[in-house]
Amino acid sequence: MLDRREFVGRTVCALIAAPSALLAGCASLVTRTVTPVDGTLRLSLVHYPELAAPGGSLRVLPEGGDEPIYVLSLGADRFVAVSPICTHLGCTVEIQGARLICPCHGSTYDRDGRVLQGPAERPLARYATQLSNDGVVIIDLGSRT
Repeated sequence: MLDRREFVGRTVCALIAAPSALLAGCASLVTRTVTPVDGTLRLSLVHYPELAAPGGSLRVLPEGGDEPIYVLSLGADRFVAVSPICTHLGCTVEIQGARLICPCHGSTYDRDGRVLQGPAERPLARYATQLSNDGVVIIDLGSRT
């Protein structure tokens, strides 16, 4: 059995030895606050390189808002912005590759927000999204459907 001093010492050593493993687990929780202008979010691909590749994703929070938005790259210069709130009972879905999965009851959505597996019956709420000629993803916050 470890005494308290030995336990603390081993724990500290483990934390020092594996900071990248700890940070990797936290990276998926990072939310970037973005200031809306005239009811839109403008995300330049130059400043958000995580969206540049197919399968890329970004979690943003419109400044002054209380619900984040997932911005997902679908490839071929296509992007979608969806609410991360499951339409079944309101849990927050997690991005897992090509799917968004609710950890509460297993509802599964594709990257367009469509239901692949219930119990959810309705798709995730979406925002109109377009890519400008100069590489800016524009999200219309007033278009939530």
